[in-house]
Amino acid sequence: MHESVSPILVEQIPVPKRSLRVAVVTETYPPEINGVATTAARFVDGLRLRNHPVQLIRPRQEQGEEPERNDAFQEVLTRGLPIPKYPNLRMGLPAKRALLKLWSLGRPDVVHIVTEGPLGWSALQAALKLRLPVVSDFRTNFHAYSSHYGVGWLRKPILAYLRKFHNRTEATLVPTEAMRASLAAVGFRNVRVVSRGVDTTLFSPDRRSAALRESWGVRPDDPVALYVGRLAPEKNLPLLVAAFDAMRAREPRAKLVVVGDGPAREDLRAHFPDAVHAGLRSGTDLATHFASGDIFLFPSLTETFGNVTTEAMASGLAIVAYDYAAAAEIMTNGQDGLLAPVDHADTFVRLASDLVTRQDRIRALGERARATARKRDWDSVVGELESVLLSASRTRSGFG
Repeated sequence: MHESVSPILVEQIPVPKRSLRVAVVTETYPPEINGVATTAARFVDGLRLRNHPVQLIRPRQEQGEEPERNDAFQEVLTRGLPIPKYPNLRMGLPAKRALLKLWSLGRPDVVHIVTEGPLGWSALQAALKLRLPVVSDFRTNFHAYSSHYGVGWLRKPILAYLRKFHNRTEATLVPTEAMRASLAAVGFRNVRVVSRGVDTTLFSPDRRSAALRESWGVRPDDPVALYVGRLAPEKNLPLLVAAFDAMRAREPRAKLVVVGDGPAREDLRAHFPDAVHAGLRSGTDLATHFASGDIFLFPSLTETFGNVTTEAMASGLAIVAYDYAAAAEIMTNGQDGLLAPVDHADTFVRLASDLVTRQDRIRALGERARATARKRDWDSVVGELESVLLSASRTRSGFG
């Protein structure tokens, strides 16, 4: 006697996911320390874990550096130059001819351009000539930065360049819905939201260090205000100064810890000589600095996202930020952080100064921030990127 077997419909059979050959072009990558480099590495690692072979094209960071190569990963190192005032970062030089040769010999299924500099532009030109599908990231508000460097008149030309660049790709990726709407309003097409994740194992309140706090000269109950990020004009550091001055007026025991480097470093050191100027930090060391603070101050209004915001949340800090970028997208004002309306500097200062004497409030905001951050894992975010890349690769599959 034979058991009856239910028939399997064809549409019930799962379709195997296609493996993509992805060429990723970026002008910054770890060990360089910035949000773009960190996120690019997360996406590369995530795609590799999903069995997509990745070709990473980036500037050589050190003389004699050897590229990594194996069956599923290939690094291609190009020429680069140090960026003025940022000697630890490099700018990729044009490389269209080399990319044409590279991709003619081995065609990727899709090109993912992370940065819009000379190397990114070369990659776009080469990919279009070879009729390869391209997805681009809108990573840095260069057009917004211009006003902070005395060249505000360049804002429109820079915006025009960025619009021309991104509108020649299949999709432009941004991390927030607010940025998608903002770019769409000034003529950017095919803008898609792919958010950012946070490593809640690395960034965790468990890394709080009594020894580190002691080295800062603070007692267990002394409030520590933390800033992490580039020390540069576009980060709105005068508001950081005003906010901490107000905090210290309310609570003389308050301590400021500054993590980062940049052209504004000496000005900040001159204003706060008794602050802890920790310089650049990364990995577990950075995570320990985060977790050992109490209040995270983030006054920037030029972020595309602001990874440090979610890292501070995951570390269990009470956050004071503008209702903008990652903070606006993720946080609920008064619940897991404090948000000032955009450009309301007085409100930002008041929120910071009112918070510094409220230990119970600081702890409650930090605990809820941690809970919110735990919902933002990188795997689901990489899945969003994977979906966009698969879709883009199909648009020109006839040429691959």
